[in-house]
Amino acid sequence: MRTVALLRGINVGKSVRIGMAPLREIFEGLGATNVRSYLQSGNIVFDVASTNRTLDAAAIESAINERFGITPRVLLLSSAQFRAVAREIPIREVATDPSRGFVYFMDSVPADLVLPDDITPERLIVGTIAVYQWSPDGASQSRIKPSFIKTLGPTATARNLRTVDALIELL
Repeated sequence: MRTVALLRGINVGKSVRIGMAPLREIFEGLGATNVRSYLQSGNIVFDVASTNRTLDAAAIESAINERFGITPRVLLLSSAQFRAVAREIPIREVATDPSRGFVYFMDSVPADLVLPDDITPERLIVGTIAVYQWSPDGASQSRIKPSFIKTLGPTATARNLRTVDALIELL
């Protein structure tokens, strides 16, 4: 089964650096095949046999911790789940720059999620399985506070539309 692993918070800003070659080795050591990485920000696409019950987020987090001494959160999405998120992207029409449109992937959208007020010209749209953000001035100029992002949960991790499209190509 083709799967996407999204690692949260690696190789971003001053965070801990992890090379993609050693990261791919970790996945292969856990039984993944056809392992491909995209960029340096923790995007891994791989195949896993449906009988491999040991390749889950906890096992990946543990293996990364053993090798690098850190434990980034890992979110695993099947090819079907990832494609469903990509198909649902409601900001495509306004996202004139794919590097300024974002998808927040998470285990599930919190039922009690409250969107921030007055973020114009930005947009936040809650989808069925993700939250979508358009920031025409870029992420560094976003009016959306980090406290809102924390309400999305501990596995929530954002990828821009360019990365989402590239991962679809790897699937």
